[in-house]
Amino acid sequence: MIALIGNRPVLQVGRHQVSCYDSQWLRDALCRAIQDAHREDFPFIDEICQGIFHYLENKCPLRLLPLPALYDKMRRMLEHIGCETIAQALKPMAPPVQVCLLRLMQEQECSVELALFPLLRREIDELCAVGANEIRFLHIREAAMHIRGAGKWDKHCERLRLEIESFLQSYDPRSHTTQSSTLILHLYENTAA
Repeated sequence: MIALIGNRPVLQVGRHQVSCYDSQWLRDALCRAIQDAHREDFPFIDEICQGIFHYLENKCPLRLLPLPALYDKMRRMLEHIGCETIAQALKPMAPPVQVCLLRLMQEQECSVELALFPLLRREIDELCAVGANEIRFLHIREAAMHIRGAGKWDKHCERLRLEIESFLQSYDPRSHTTQSSTLILHLYENTAA
């Protein structure tokens, strides 16, 4: 069962689903489109965001809404009010996406250290390609234990955890196939030892 926040649909971002989101990412996407369309005089940012959220909470018939479908709806809304240049400049931007590193490794059958970093690069690039610019990585410690095949935490797990965190902290989207130059990666750790 999926718990829906405020009766909003879950958003499909690539192969990930986002169920808890606010309107800031929509506002950011709209502001970026306004800037790209050279329409800094556009005064209706809040009204457009409110209209989209009203649609999501009250009118959207879907429980799972692909991100491209939402942006198609936003473009039609902008065209309807005479803002074709902004509609054409609108590029998909996703709400923050959470990636459980342990689950990702299990789904991709990644059980050796050598395959881990190319997997991370591919995952980040794929998410950026569908509009993600903020990715939250969870369960790094558990992922390190999984790769090391360790039943309990040891110095080898710690070394790998530090390597994973270093890789993610130094990831430069401009050096890869991503479309985003403003990528934000967060590392969240389960504090239970």
